Amino acid sequence: MPKLRFAILVLIIGCSGSAVAQNADGRGACKADYDKYCAGTLPGGGRVVACLNKQLPQLSDACRKVLASRKAQ
Repeated sequence: MPKLRFAILVLIIGCSGSAVAQNADGRGACKADYDKYCAGTLPGGGRVVACLNKQLPQLSDACRKVLASRKAQ
């Protein structure tokens, strides 16, 4: 089940080339933050990204960078 959540999170965040380029491991930049703050959030419709954005001050630097690059696109 955790692997499925991780795969869904990667798809939601978009795993765009710029996000991967900014984050060495790309795929896991927000996984811990998602597990901590948004685990009950159903994927789809931008709900996970919205949840992470609500927790922005508490997120890891790597996750904030991924979210910022996503906004810039």
